[in-house]
Formats: sequence, C-alpha cells, structure tokens
Amino acid sequence: MLAMVVSFIDRQVITLLVAPIRADLGISDTQMSLLMGFAFAIFYVTMGVPIARLADRYSRRTIIAAGIFLWSLATAACGLARSFMQLFTARVMVGVGEATLTPAAYSMIADYFPPQRLGRAVGVYATGVFIGGGLALVLGGAAIRLITQSGPMELPLVGTLAPWQLTFIVVSLPGLFIVLLMMFTVREPVRKNLVETAEKSIPVGEVAKFMWTNRGTFGSIFFGYATGGMAFYGFMGWVPEFIRRSYGWDISDAGILFGAQLMVLGTLGTYAGGWFCDWLTARGYQDAAMRSLAAFFALAMPFMAVAPLMPTAAWGIPALGVAVFALSLQQALSPVAIQLFTPNQMRAQVVAVYFVISVFSAIAFGTLSVAVVTDYVFQDESDLGYSLSIVSAVTMTLAAISLALGIKPYRKSLERAAAWR
Repeated sequence: MLAMVVSFIDRQVITLLVAPIRADLGISDTQMSLLMGFAFAIFYVTMGVPIARLADRYSRRTIIAAGIFLWSLATAACGLARSFMQLFTARVMVGVGEATLTPAAYSMIADYFPPQRLGRAVGVYATGVFIGGGLALVLGGAAIRLITQSGPMELPLVGTLAPWQLTFIVVSLPGLFIVLLMMFTVREPVRKNLVETAEKSIPVGEVAKFMWTNRGTFGSIFFGYATGGMAFYGFMGWVPEFIRRSYGWDISDAGILFGAQLMVLGTLGTYAGGWFCDWLTARGYQDAAMRSLAAFFALAMPFMAVAPLMPTAAWGIPALGVAVFALSLQQALSPVAIQLFTPNQMRAQVVAVYFVISVFSAIAFGTLSVAVVTDYVFQDESDLGYSLSIVSAVTMTLAAISLALGIKPYRKSLERAAAWR
C-alpha cells in the first residue's frame, strides 16, 4: 500500500505543476498532456505483460522492489530534465511503477489471504490509489504557493534547478525507503492454486486460451472498467479545475480540498467496498465480487452525475465528497474477481492484460472525453461541470450494465476454477 501511495504521488504531482513546466520548457498544452498520460501508456503496452510473466515465475517481492527503485530514479530524473524529450523519456520510465507493482502485488496478496478475507486485503492495498492521488494534489497545491514565492536553487554538480524540478527530486526520495522496507520486511508467499504443467512458466498461448475460455467474464470486467475508469480519471483530472472555474477558488486551494477528500473518503470507500464483498462471500455468495462491482458502479453513477451540477460550493463540495466515496467502493474488487478464478502461474499476466486494455483506455480517454465535450459541444470552458456530469452518467451506466451482464459468466468461470483446483 505504501508502494502504491508513492507510485501515485510520483505520477500525479505533475498535474499541478503545469504552468511552471510549460513556462520553463516552452511547451504546449498538447505536449503537457502527453507527459501526464500518454507516457505511461507506452510502458503499459510494451512492457506490462513481459514483466508480469517474470512475476508469475520469479520472486514477486524482488520484482516490486526493483520497480520501485527504477521509478524513483526516473522521478528524480524528471527534476533534472532540461527539454521536453528528456522529461518525456523520464516520465515513460516512471510508468514502470504500475507495470511492475500491481500485477505482482495482486498475485502476492491472493497467496497471503483466503478468499473470504481477500476483499479487505486488496482493499487495503488499493487505498494507496486515493491516498497517493490525494497527497499528490495536497502537496502539489502547497507546491504552487511555494513556487510563486521561491526562486531557482543552485546545487553542486547539478546546477540551477527551478522549484518544479526540486519538487520531482523531493517526492522521489520516499521510494528508496520503500525499497528497503520491501526487501527486509516482506516475505515471498508460497504460491497456491497452481495448475499442473511441465514448464515452470505457462506459455503465452495457454494464457490466451484461458482468457478466451472465460471471455464472457473478462470481457465484462475489461469493458466495465475501461468505461467506468473514464469517469474515474475524468474526475481525478478535472475536478480541481472545475472547482476553480465554477466556484472561483484558487487552484491551490482546490487541489488541497479535493486531495483531502480523495485521501479520507476514497480510502474509507475502498476498504468499505472490500469489507462488503467479504461479507457477501461469508454468506455463501461465491459471485460476491462481481455482484458488488455491478452494484457499486450503479450506486456511484447518480452521485457523480449530480455533484458537478451543484450551483454553489456550499452544495457542491459535500456532493463531490459523496461522489468520491461512492466511486471508491469498487476500487479493490476487479482484482479480487480476477484472482479467484485465475491459476496462480498466470495471475500477474492476466492482470497486466487488464491494465493494458482497461487502464490504458481509461487514462487515454477519461480526461480527453471531458475536454472534448467542453470544447466541441458546449464551446464554453465555464460549462466544465456539465461535461463532467454527462461523461460520468454515460460511462458509469455502461460500466454497471457490462458488469451486471458478467455475473452469470463469472459463476461459470468459478465452476471451471473449482474443477482444476
């Protein structure tokens, strides 16, 4: 969970450093958007599955530690960048964080805990998304104030660094501590739920065959999270700017406020969703993970659609808090659903495919879809709230329908898993 927190801080802090980076590097908004999102997608697509194959065969703890070390160095390298291409390359390498961390972490957690406790366990890990994303906004909001007051700093060997560059270097330091924590306090668990095979690593063709056999379940989860993820990343990317435009707040105050909501309410919601899934499982609902997913997306949709339409901050800020809590309920459950019917030797690979398809789509089109509706439908930046509402209503509804349709195929996947176990 601490590794996930550091990962999201290193990844998200750039979203509130847009102005000084643009000014110093002389880049456009389009180039800035490439640094914020597309750079990560490159690593998801090209390296996510190969790294996951290593995680299905070798020590997951060591792979995670190596990934943390690499993305921490890459974050520090962002602070040394002097051009767009240097910063872009460093941001691509920061993307190794999710490429190495999450598939291996989900696989390890599934070996640590029995099915009836897996929801809460993954929930604890998944809270790192909201704690890290929230801290990035809170620290970023504070950094904006410091940037307006501080000048460049001269460092030995490195030379003159702007405040935004120092920010990257400072936030990279905790990752090095997490590497030591991972290597000296975490043990590699014994792998459970193995399938018989002559090879230690299952061939890619067998993984593809397994996913095709369970295509109804995977299709439901992948499409549900691709569409629902668009609403998630749309909120993460645009709510601070929505607060500024609609309620006249300073962007630093907006970032601090929304970051606090993500940390507190997002964390509570993520754990509550995992607890509810475990509660259903203990009462005999083997398909509890998929049932909970469909219900939580359906529950969150109206809150996310209504919150951006509130006319004043007195109504809008509490409504956004409720929306954050409702949206976070599902955060831990997609990996739970996948792990429960996937053989151990291919878990990390399957999760990596999930990230390539679903997370890439969410990141690539989440913030973009909100911007397109604002620019080309309303053609007025003050109507950002309407764009957030429309995108959330459409994508969350599609996600809930997709996941509800996947409940029956999911039961069949669990039956097949029981047979090979």
